[in-house]
Amino acid sequence: MAEKLTSKTHGQNGAQDAKGGSTSGEGLSVEHPSSENNTELKFLTSSPQDVAQVAVVMVPLPAQGHLNQLLHLSRLVSSYNIHVHYVGTIAHIQQAKIRAHGFDPLTTTNIHFHEFQTPSFETPLPNPNASNKFPNQLMPSFYATFHLRESVCALVRELLSKNLKKVVVIYDNLMNWVVQDLPEMPNTECYSFNSTSAFFSYSFLWELKGKPVLPGTEHYEDIPSVLDCFTTEFWEYLKIQEQFDGKIHCGELYNSSRVIESLYLDLMAKEYDGLKQWAIGPFNPLEPKEKSKDSNKRYESLDWLDKQERNSVIFVSFGTTTSLCDEEVKELAIGLEKSEQKFIWVLRDADKGDVFTSEVRKVQLPEGYEEKIQGRGIIVRDWAPQLEILAHNSTGGFMSHCGWNSCMESISFGVPIATWPMHSDQPRNSQLVTKYLKIGLTVRPWTRRDELVTSEMVENAVKTLMASPQGDEMRKRAADLSNAIKKSVTDGGVNCAEMDSFITHITR
Repeated sequence: MAEKLTSKTHGQNGAQDAKGGSTSGEGLSVEHPSSENNTELKFLTSSPQDVAQVAVVMVPLPAQGHLNQLLHLSRLVSSYNIHVHYVGTIAHIQQAKIRAHGFDPLTTTNIHFHEFQTPSFETPLPNPNASNKFPNQLMPSFYATFHLRESVCALVRELLSKNLKKVVVIYDNLMNWVVQDLPEMPNTECYSFNSTSAFFSYSFLWELKGKPVLPGTEHYEDIPSVLDCFTTEFWEYLKIQEQFDGKIHCGELYNSSRVIESLYLDLMAKEYDGLKQWAIGPFNPLEPKEKSKDSNKRYESLDWLDKQERNSVIFVSFGTTTSLCDEEVKELAIGLEKSEQKFIWVLRDADKGDVFTSEVRKVQLPEGYEEKIQGRGIIVRDWAPQLEILAHNSTGGFMSHCGWNSCMESISFGVPIATWPMHSDQPRNSQLVTKYLKIGLTVRPWTRRDELVTSEMVENAVKTLMASPQGDEMRKRAADLSNAIKKSVTDGGVNCAEMDSFITHITR
């Protein structure tokens, strides 16, 4: 076991409609106060003394999409008047706080951050020319989390010493090593968080079984092998985590909704017969609030969107783990220009294991490009407020890598997706979006991933999504799905009941 590590703890005090168109509790009743918008409720239990005797510890994987999901889940759990303790290395806690969007964690009551000191780790630059787009540069930071094992144990012991009835640990299912000792502690329960869709999780099991014909597998036609979606280095890391899989947790959590993929959630429940599961997404706020309304501090992209027509802008972003090579950047730039559609393009390199280290590659655009597109498009080279951009009425499409975080946010706000998957679960999320939900199209099929995405492919995808009857149909289906999701989180909705059920279960 790693040596004991030091911790800095920070307790926090203080306190759109779609574009175009259950589970019961177990004994503890939950009451839902009225809300101005009736889509983002603050949940309160009817027995405050019960929830006050329970603390929740969040253990995220140190990659942006994973940090973000468990931070948003912290917001939801803390709204039940439960104290949440969010843990990680110093750099990754700072990253999570600085990049939080849709709400301000520094003014949210009941969320406490624990920054643990760990030995230094390598932070190689991403390789934009790698044959596999998986972010291998993050692997040293993943292994560095092994040093959190004893520190997390020490935190749980400290919380238990405060006469709590129970400590509940919610951990990313790629962090099994860190939490392996916790189930042996008294009055401690562990719940595994799946950072991917149930569609992906079931397809993974289906492939391991030899791809038999089963209910729901008709949507897996031509689905890529998961073996091609990750690198050897990641599979080695996963093998270490799988030693403890199934031995340490009391249930499974998904950042998903029965409104989106009830079929695959039910299929996963059958696979793990007897193990409780809850689909309690979307974790992201459905009416995101900007950190500052001060015009001097507001993001330029949001000011620009305010001046555009409804559904007229396509947002182009490939997340925090993808680096495009120079040739891909050039073709994408030309394709966006030729499409004659308005766009916001986030053009930045993929994250390193520590995002605060200074060396960063500046991606070059064709000479004079930004002058050519002035008035019709803007380039964002730093952090972009993705949640707020997708929620904006002017945003009518999203060209995305199809990370699950981005998929859930886009679906939440009724924005159809031009899918360009890069690695990991993204190719299968693309199938979910385009073939099952039918709220998007493919820029380039995964089977042709070794081919360059040409400017013509980009131009055709953007025009189809933004300026065609086919794109309008996708936008309508996306808007209908968004409205159903927003209804599901209100009092009496399926997601509201699912969240209530989970809170009731952990505070019983």
